[in-house]
Amino acid sequence: MRLAIVLAVLCCCKSLYAQHSTPVTGKLMEKSSDVPISNAAITLESTSQEFTTSINGEFEINLSQTGEQMLQISALDFVSKRFSVYLDGNPIDLGIIYLERDIAHEQTDNLISLTDGDLSDDFESVSSSMGLLQSTRDIFLNRAAFDFGQAFFKVRGYDSRNGKVLINGVPMNKFFDGRPQWNNWGGLNDVVRNQEFTNSLTFNPYTYGGILGNTNINTRPSGFRPGLRLSSSFSNRTYRGRLMATYNSGEKPNGLAYSMSASRRWAKQGYVEGTLYDAYSFFGALEYQFNHQNSITFTSILARNRRGRSSALTEEVFDLMGGQYNPYWGEQDGKIRNSREREIFEPMFLLNYTLDKKEINWNVGLAYQTGLNTRSRLGYYNAPNPDPTYYRYLPSYYINSSIGADFINANLAEEAFLESPQLNWEQLYTANANNGEKAAYLIYDDVAQNTTISGATSLNYTWSDFIKLGFGGNFRTTTCENYAEIQDLLGAIYHEDMDTFSSTLNDLNGELQKSEGEKFNYHYNLEASQMEGFAQVKLTSNKWDGFVSASYSSFNVQRDGLFKNERYLENSLGKGEKISFSNLSYKGGFTYFLTGRHWFTANAAMVEQPPIIQNIFINPRENNQVVPELQKEVVSSIDLSYFVRLPSLTGRISAFYTRFQHTTDINFFFVDSGLGSDFVQEVITGLDRLHKGIEFGFEYEASSSVKLTAAGNVGHYVYASDPSVQINFDTAGAEEELIAKEGNIDLGIADLKDLRLARGPQTALALGVSYRAPKYWWISGTTNYLTNNYSNLSTITRTSSFLIDPDTGEPFPDASKENVSKLLRQSKLDDIYLLNLVGGKSWLIDGKYISFFASVNNVFDAVFRTGGYEQSRNGNFGQLKQDNLSGSPSFAPKYWYSYGRTYFLNLAISF
Repeated sequence: MRLAIVLAVLCCCKSLYAQHSTPVTGKLMEKSSDVPISNAAITLESTSQEFTTSINGEFEINLSQTGEQMLQISALDFVSKRFSVYLDGNPIDLGIIYLERDIAHEQTDNLISLTDGDLSDDFESVSSSMGLLQSTRDIFLNRAAFDFGQAFFKVRGYDSRNGKVLINGVPMNKFFDGRPQWNNWGGLNDVVRNQEFTNSLTFNPYTYGGILGNTNINTRPSGFRPGLRLSSSFSNRTYRGRLMATYNSGEKPNGLAYSMSASRRWAKQGYVEGTLYDAYSFFGALEYQFNHQNSITFTSILARNRRGRSSALTEEVFDLMGGQYNPYWGEQDGKIRNSREREIFEPMFLLNYTLDKKEINWNVGLAYQTGLNTRSRLGYYNAPNPDPTYYRYLPSYYINSSIGADFINANLAEEAFLESPQLNWEQLYTANANNGEKAAYLIYDDVAQNTTISGATSLNYTWSDFIKLGFGGNFRTTTCENYAEIQDLLGAIYHEDMDTFSSTLNDLNGELQKSEGEKFNYHYNLEASQMEGFAQVKLTSNKWDGFVSASYSSFNVQRDGLFKNERYLENSLGKGEKISFSNLSYKGGFTYFLTGRHWFTANAAMVEQPPIIQNIFINPRENNQVVPELQKEVVSSIDLSYFVRLPSLTGRISAFYTRFQHTTDINFFFVDSGLGSDFVQEVITGLDRLHKGIEFGFEYEASSSVKLTAAGNVGHYVYASDPSVQINFDTAGAEEELIAKEGNIDLGIADLKDLRLARGPQTALALGVSYRAPKYWWISGTTNYLTNNYSNLSTITRTSSFLIDPDTGEPFPDASKENVSKLLRQSKLDDIYLLNLVGGKSWLIDGKYISFFASVNNVFDAVFRTGGYEQSRNGNFGQLKQDNLSGSPSFAPKYWYSYGRTYFLNLAISF
């Protein structure tokens, strides 16, 4: 009976809201060439309803809203236009609408993209959401991607794992860290530019999504502009040069369409010394349309990226060498050789079916991806640390000596460092030659060999102008083989595969002596799978709309050890505990239209999600041990927004509040603490974070040629709990009676609550002006101010163990609350001022479209710290106090420094 009543109400709603509509028609043409523009989007801004043009550029839409409304007309690679229309039921013919080619899309290549880089070491991870945001037209998010991103800015302080990236509806975020791997399609800007972005908690047709937003990359060739495009770029950033060629066939009469693209990017070294760049990318897609409603698409993406890595620096090293210094490289036979390189090659293949009817849109996709992700490093065994910035080689080591400052040796150390600041490859070969046949030094790769099978489907049914229903689901299964592989023995004959600190074997069942190309140190598999289903309904009327969405997912992961480690005889070999989580999430939103030009929105979500694999296993390279009492993470979020869409003024202002609960974090480092000295794994559980703030972005069209913009964020991101901390010792460096049978010591809680999170600048402001001339050239500039940026905290120094004197086992007498607070005071990083300029010119010559784009970032060549972290080596009060007496501690925080003035130039020709 209840079901019958609900169906009757829905049918009445369908009938009621289908009666009144205004037909709007028009045709889109390219300015100067009079070529129709197909697959362009006509969007009703107040409701985000979207319609598309036909193959000959025509559109006919029916809008149920009444009164004055704003329509936005946009197409890939064209400048958008906005129209004010009055809907009263009478037909509206907009006639022929001409759109101008937009060379500003080259700005997507202009991103100082951390997603395309690797500016972190193995213990500290730096991630950005800029790649996720590059397709949005939102003014604030556009500034966040293209301007604020130079300073590691994160929208709302969120990690990029909180945003979902899909290709043709298939999820691309990785299991290990939850983030999208942008290198998998890097360099293919022409064919991955066709993106749909939904911000924050809003309704998305393809996925339940993340709280940061969702990007779906559409690779259907029928959606690309036909023709050949060639481009060449030059820069002084991560790469120096790039060549790219793309051909799109357009839709053929037989229903076929295909697209091909290839690019090459290179640099002997980028802006930072020793950071080579070597990348190739290939793309191919074939689509067959059975008719205008049914199509099938096959896509292949092969992107290989190899690059040299760089290091964070202490202020001492920065003062001596500057921000472009990188200790990881040295010259060998007159050529630059970086000891730490990263190479990613994970080809993917996708098959998609799409049904696109007036009332039903159905997408089904399958994806297969396999390949390698490797990181090289220099290993040393019973030999001195070869890193030129190792603390014993720097002046501060002699100044901070516990027996008194030694300025003579400090000066000698400075002279020696300045004379030879780079890695000395010749010395490494000599050391191996003097060590018999056994390697004292070698180069090896940390390898992750992944195979992932994914599938996804989404069905959206428009019941009426009032009701839209959505259903979908996805599954993913991954097998990841992880191991270390010897790449270069640097002149030696073999390596002894044992831990030099404890004299125990890493591979008890294998050979002790191993040579180049063999696996050593660790070897294990991770098998993970996830299934998700979601359902949602959206209701739309003249004065309001709303939606509700729910998702259920299950997640499983298991480690399978392939080496028997002598330090962990019981739990290193074979399969460990299977970790499983089930998660229920739901969200909803409501919009009230004051008029067609002013409206308010409110969105809220409660999300359950499993920890990322990175934070599940304590030390997966050596054993199966799992974080004790592991919990699913819970995210609760709400945002409120006001939108304005006037003919000359557009924008929004939003307030947000998000709490992350029950999160886990694992860190690796060497520590001298009150409970012992050793390499440890630090396990942090029960960690809550609070993110709240206001963001805004407005654009004012002063004339047909001049636009002014203002955007900003005022955030407050803090730790919201005092988490529990335990450390696991690799060897028996701590007192045996303090170590539990699992091999860990419980340090209790860490005093973190209300301290600031290291989430990039929490306050960011930008003012911009742009001029677009009638003769197809344009220029724009933005001035930016970013502040309230903090480095990542050392957790172990905020526990009670920090106060214990290892010599007495008692608290340090002078470790008063005041003295400890002063020593551990959280400091703010630099305030940042940036001026960025971009511009371009286009020509149409004999049917060939030529465009030139140029940008200069950080015009005034400012140097600033973009992020960093406190070192945890000094794990007790006495040591940290002694180390800080001189003002130049040996274990000072390490920082990443900004690029100075950089440029990007691009020349393209389209046929």
